[in-house]
Amino acid sequence: MRNAGWPLLIFGIFLGVWHTATAAAWVSPILLPSPLETVRYLVEATADGLLIGALLVTLKRLLIGFFIGLIGGLALGFLIYASPLARQTLGLAALGLQTLPSVCWTPLAILWFGQSEAAMYFVVIMGTVWALALAVKNALEATPPIYIRAARVMGASGYHIWTGVILPAALPQMLSGAKLGWAFAWRSLMAAEIYVVIINQFGLGQLLHFGRELNAMDQVLGVMLIIILVGVLADRYVFRPAEKYFQTTRGLA
Repeated sequence: MRNAGWPLLIFGIFLGVWHTATAAAWVSPILLPSPLETVRYLVEATADGLLIGALLVTLKRLLIGFFIGLIGGLALGFLIYASPLARQTLGLAALGLQTLPSVCWTPLAILWFGQSEAAMYFVVIMGTVWALALAVKNALEATPPIYIRAARVMGASGYHIWTGVILPAALPQMLSGAKLGWAFAWRSLMAAEIYVVIINQFGLGQLLHFGRELNAMDQVLGVMLIIILVGVLADRYVFRPAEKYFQTTRGLA
């Protein structure tokens, strides 16, 4: 309870300021609906199945796109680490491409794949794979050289050094890279869903876009809260327990 106290207090203050700003008409209700109006939209959209359906569509796209980006990022990261030629070519390309905002891939995706699921997956993968590849490469390079030398002194080589020394030492940092890749995938998907429209397959990004088109700020804020909530839950119940597990098993916590 003590750990949850400060976040709840901050959230309560934020909610109080929001309610006061709307109740006192400091801000036009067209620009900022009240918390009650936003909650009412969420309840109604959940009751008619619109919000749940959009959330499931978005999560499906996220999981598929992130999984492909994760596999590609791992493979590319290992290649950049192991090959000097790949480090000088693919490593440099990854360094440049990972700085490109995800939304910049959307026009290219639409031109290549049209208004389709493939366009969305392309944006998610491109927004994920480069940052993840660099994170994996950095994690592998962070393995203390003394560990590798000690393993060689004891007769280990090749496969055994990889599986017994490098990978175990790099796993915690690689997990942090996967967490970073997930965040990039989530943001990339929102950018893709705002611009790529598929009939009968509306995701959270489309609901956000339609709310803007209809000037429905309660819908915009409601969907934004759901997007934030998904990110918080993923960190709290997926990545944080995994990080804690690796830290505990290695005596770091």
